[in-house]
Amino acid sequence: MDVARSRDEILLEGPHARRHELSLLFRAVIDFLRGFRTLHFVGPCVTVFGSARFGEDHPAYAQARSLGRRIAEMGFTVMTGGGPGLMEAANRGAKDAGGRSVGCNIRLPVEQRANAYLDRSVTCQHFFVRKVLLFKYSYAFVALPGGVGTLDEVFEALTLVQTHKIERFPIVLIGAAYWSPLVTLLQQLAAANAIGGEDTHLLFVTDDIEEAAGYIERNAIDRFSLRALRPSWWLGESRRLTPSRSTR
Repeated sequence: MDVARSRDEILLEGPHARRHELSLLFRAVIDFLRGFRTLHFVGPCVTVFGSARFGEDHPAYAQARSLGRRIAEMGFTVMTGGGPGLMEAANRGAKDAGGRSVGCNIRLPVEQRANAYLDRSVTCQHFFVRKVLLFKYSYAFVALPGGVGTLDEVFEALTLVQTHKIERFPIVLIGAAYWSPLVTLLQQLAAANAIGGEDTHLLFVTDDIEEAAGYIERNAIDRFSLRALRPSWWLGESRRLTPSRSTR
């Protein structure tokens, strides 16, 4: 059985025998437990989204690296999807500044390896588990240019804030020209009363990394009480981040 059918496709294709459904449920729970245990002490994070396809020759790569460095300088842990491209660049920037860098990778039919700039990472079997982990530990979300996956994550952030499932954490889009069609779409939705007019203000769009950092500082550090958890010795937990490519 190939990887594509071994997890999400089988889970989502309809009802199975009850014993099989229970097995699928337990596998998802194990995915969550593995992620929770790996990331419990990563500290307050800023999650950075962006394309896995844009390498060092793409202008956004240097921008993502600068962003990761600046986030680390503010004292946050940089969290990404753990893959290549702009995710790698943000993690790399965090390491440039001597900061903390973590990733939530996903197991795909075409293997997506964790990038080389992670202090700690977890590889998820399910996209929905990965998405929970990317949002659970963060006080701000930043999207660089990306494709369908990045759009999915941006709209997840918007939906969670809009519906008050999470606090009004900052959502920043880097690249004004790139994100202009999305901003226009949201304005059209507001004009049609499909969303509230105030929802169009949940996004902060800029080309300036320092401007983005200032926005995060005002709306995350100054607004929320950031906390660090203490490890439990009897569970064998440690606050220290040690390099770990995968907990698969």
